[in-house]
Parts: sequence; C-alpha cells; structure tokens
Amino acid sequence: MTTPLQTPHSGYHFRGGRDRFFEGWYYRVTLESIAQTFAFMYSIEDPIGGQSHSGGAAQILGPDDQYFCRTFPDTTAFWASPDELALGHWRTSNPDITPELLDPDTFEQQNIEGYQATATLNQGYLHDPGRGIDCRWCYEIKPVYGWGKPDEDQKSTAGWLSYFPIFEPGWQILMAHGLATGWIDWQGKRYFFQDAPAYSEKNWGKSFPNKWFWLNCNSFEQEPDLALTAGGGKRGILWWMESVALICFHYQGEFYEFVPWNSRVSWQIDPWGKWQMQAIKDDYEVELIGTTDQPGTPLRAPTAEGLQFCCRDTMRGAVRLILRDRAGKTLLDATSHLCGLEVGGSPWDEVWVQ
Repeated sequence: MTTPLQTPHSGYHFRGGRDRFFEGWYYRVTLESIAQTFAFMYSIEDPIGGQSHSGGAAQILGPDDQYFCRTFPDTTAFWASPDELALGHWRTSNPDITPELLDPDTFEQQNIEGYQATATLNQGYLHDPGRGIDCRWCYEIKPVYGWGKPDEDQKSTAGWLSYFPIFEPGWQILMAHGLATGWIDWQGKRYFFQDAPAYSEKNWGKSFPNKWFWLNCNSFEQEPDLALTAGGGKRGILWWMESVALICFHYQGEFYEFVPWNSRVSWQIDPWGKWQMQAIKDDYEVELIGTTDQPGTPLRAPTAEGLQFCCRDTMRGAVRLILRDRAGKTLLDATSHLCGLEVGGSPWDEVWVQ
C-alpha cells in the first residue's frame, strides 16, 4: 500500500476484453472561506480501444456549479495502476512522453492537456478552444479518513462481496476525508488553499447505473472532524435488480456505518430539491435531510450508449445530520451549506420512496 489508509478497490479494474466497461474517479476540494467547491470527474470507457464508445473524459464542476468538460478519445494515452490509486490521461505535442505518473514540474512543463491523479496528488490542465477558457490545477492531499476506522483495515464500501463480479456497478469511497493544499486556476482566477477538505471515490463495471442518488459533505459548521457520504440506487446483482442505500460517516476517529447488512435504511428522494434518509441499527438511529434551491447542473455519466447527460448535481446544498442512541438521546446534530447533492438515471417522475 502506498498509504496506510488505502482502501480496497483503489487500483484499476480493467483486465482486458471487448465487453462494455467503464471506470470513473471523483476528486473534490471545498474552499470553505469562499463557500465554493471544485469537483473533478475522470472516466475511461472501453479502454481496449477501437470500440464505438472507447475514450476518456475529464469533467469539472467549478464555482457556482459551473461546468467544464473535455474528452480524450485516444485510449493509448490513458494509464492507471492495477495495484493502487494512480491514473492519468492526456494529449501532448511531445510523442516521446510515455503515459505514466510524472513529476508535477515535468507535467507542468510538457505542454500537456489532461490530468494525473493519485491518493496524494491531483493535477491537470484543460483548455476549451471553442470557448477560449481553461482550467489548471495542482494540489497535494493528506488522507485523514479512508473508509473505516483509521487504525483498522479499511473497508469495501459495498462489503466483502464486492470483491466478486456480483454487483454492477462497483462503488468505492477512496478517501472519506483529507486535507488539500495547492491551487486551482479557474478561467484566469487563481485560488490558493491550505488544508482544505478533500474527498475521493470511484465506480466501475460492465453494466451501467440505472437510477441513483448521493449526498456528500466533509465541511460541517462547528464540526471539522465530520465526513459524510450517503447514497443509494438500483444496481444489478447477478440476473436481477435491487434497491439499496447507505448512510456512513466518520466522526472523531469513529466510523458510523449504516448499510443494508447491519441496518434498516429507508429514503424519500424528490426528483430534485429534497433528499431524506433514515437508518436504524442496534445502537443508533440516524436521520439525514438534504435540500437545495439551486437548479443544479447536468453532468455526463457512463451509460450503455456512452457518456450522456443523465445526472444533476449541486455542490451548494444544505444538509442536516442527526445521530441518536436508541433511547432517543441526540448525540450529534450537524449542519452545512456546502453539501454535494445528486440524482441520476431514470425515471424521476415522482418521489422515490423505499
């Protein structure tokens, strides 16, 4: 392991073949002083090349939920490690550069458009010639929480069965909370930050998400040591579909895990604007409410027909997390206005109650 907090499934999952396949990575950093967030989304589809959907992409959700996307059709310029979190994709005018992890200064100097990312680094440059805008970034990351208690072996987000090709797609939180230091240059304005809350996750598979929702925040008011990830969806399991969800958070060195195999999890998710979840287990019960009056930004996600605009996000959601013991005593009541909220897939014609 490159870090003691490396989670299962941190490495690249593609092992060859011409079946449809995708893998996606998500990095986020929150600038609390200006109440803005940058989210970086990297993906590769059908990496063997020569297929109708072969290629990669880099998407950014920037200040005020502004959107930026560039595609990288050449799969031979993509690289990723099967053993650890490390990947990159680029286009460059120098044909002698082998796709691999570069020293950050070398990456900066080589006229590279693209990105490289590890458990401790996120760096890249994107340029949109049509709109004449660009984004450049480089920041280092110090992991604080992986997925599980920091002094124990880290966990698979979907449980031990996720080591087998049973659930599609796979989902893994890579780092529930970290501290990022560096800079992001967004369309000519450079933002510097030190020890800003950071987060990363990934998904992968040979079949594609059907319908899902997601809440994520590690920038709570008065609670700097609290990191929440919750979500749910319809996933393939062997030859049928099932609806599952979880609420998990790290708080003061502890990992609170409300998942289908140890809790009763329920939810009521609007097509947009309100996310409500509840879960009960032996010792605790938790309530989660996310809301937004923002319109949200459409994002591309992998589908059977390639990357499509099929989900909606905001990084400016409100959230309230309440933890109680089974006697009803409140142990934690935390709020934030810097929560990531998402719905994706279809249909979203009415409130999803489960």
